[in-house]
Amino acid sequence: MIGHIVNALEQLLSPATLGLSLAGVVVGIVFGALPGISSTMSLAVLMPLSFGLHATDAMMFLMGVFNGSVYGGSVSAILVNIPGTPGAIVTQMDGHPMALRGRAGEALGYATLASGFGGFFGLVVFMTVAPLLASIGLKFQSPEFTGLALLGLASLSAALPGATFKGILAGLFGLLLATIGLDTLTNVLRFDFGSPYLAAGISIIPLAIGIFGLAEVLNNLEGGIARWEVIRTISRVLPPWPDLRRSVPSAVRGSLVGIVVGIIPAAGSAIGVVFSYLQEKRLSRHPERFGTGVPEGVVAPESCNNACIGGDLIPTMSLGIPGDSITAVLMGALLIQGLRPGPLLFRDHPDFVAAVYVALGVAVVLTTAVGLLGARMFATVLSIPKAVLLSAIAILCVVGAYAVNNSLFDVGIMVAFGVVGYLMQKAGFPVVPLVFGLILGPMFEENLRRTLMLSGGDWLVYLRRPISLTLLALAVVTAAYPVWLESRHRRIQGKPAGDGVIGR
Repeated sequence: MIGHIVNALEQLLSPATLGLSLAGVVVGIVFGALPGISSTMSLAVLMPLSFGLHATDAMMFLMGVFNGSVYGGSVSAILVNIPGTPGAIVTQMDGHPMALRGRAGEALGYATLASGFGGFFGLVVFMTVAPLLASIGLKFQSPEFTGLALLGLASLSAALPGATFKGILAGLFGLLLATIGLDTLTNVLRFDFGSPYLAAGISIIPLAIGIFGLAEVLNNLEGGIARWEVIRTISRVLPPWPDLRRSVPSAVRGSLVGIVVGIIPAAGSAIGVVFSYLQEKRLSRHPERFGTGVPEGVVAPESCNNACIGGDLIPTMSLGIPGDSITAVLMGALLIQGLRPGPLLFRDHPDFVAAVYVALGVAVVLTTAVGLLGARMFATVLSIPKAVLLSAIAILCVVGAYAVNNSLFDVGIMVAFGVVGYLMQKAGFPVVPLVFGLILGPMFEENLRRTLMLSGGDWLVYLRRPISLTLLALAVVTAAYPVWLESRHRRIQGKPAGDGVIGR
């Protein structure tokens, strides 16, 4: 792999490819910094711009968008007190108070350097763990892949506390959508309604653009088009060295949390940043200062947020199980390029895997550089009128959906699922399980049916294979735990006051 990485460095560190990565980083930061424009939406809307590029060049651009948008959420959290992305929901708690005290530049500096640290930490773990996990995955057969797909789907319920039932329904809807089109085992058309456009099934790209892009545009339009109040006074960006040195342990702890949370499918960085913030507060000698503008309250969640990128890519690239909604969209981009993430990708395309490593590393470096050098420009970026921004995003949604197959039918799919996504969010249904169901559905169905065909319909084959049995057991526990947790919470709420608390 070292040789492949050296070759990737030689090929990708050219002015043209660095320009692609820089463009992705800048646009990603802008999209991530604007409240209401999530990282998933940024990648979904901008992904079609990579369709005409070579696979490695496309990864340079997409990794730039990915890393830049994840970091960009901290900009609005600090300057506007509104997180630009879900991963920045905690950064505002100490970042904005620092900005109100005239230390907006330092707050951005802490966030930028912590993001760079977490990004490199995640990259190192990604490069170390993913090949090992892929080598284990090469030993998988149909029963193991069935269990793996079930574990990925079950992880959604664990990541959606309070919305487990609705999340399961959304996932089942995604599985149903995955059955549309040509059956890979029998070559029989299913649920195509006589339309030749549905013979290949529903493409993940227009669906993702609609459900993550257009749906968010509709949500933002509903909220009005008022401007945000932006803190514009940005002086010193690099914090004093003694303060930076004291923040290193927080960055390390936050990065470790980010890696663990990222590896868990569907967990999402929002869970990790809350945990890392509470951990820093618990370990601090002065926990009462948190929320008033302490650097550790910015460093820990931001390092966690960007370390999640490397963690998310581990199951995505090595097993073909999306780490979160962003990597689910990224998988769609790889499928368009004719590359399916999973163990075979490491065996058959090690040069491309090395290119992914390089693309992520370059994106981390450029994001850190742009974050430090462009801190004073962020206030200007946040002054973009919301009406102009949403109009531009809606146009990108239409163009991006059409660019997949040069088909107006895909534009119709995008619009339809934009409305579906909007209605699901209004009704309290999470949209991520739907996308996961569409991605993992073919993997689950194909391997389940192949296993039963080869075993003569013997379901016990899953119990006789240690790895498949383990994966199925993990899937059951993962799906059942949040249901048990919710029922226990309801029982506790139903107890009379004081019941069962004396002596604890």
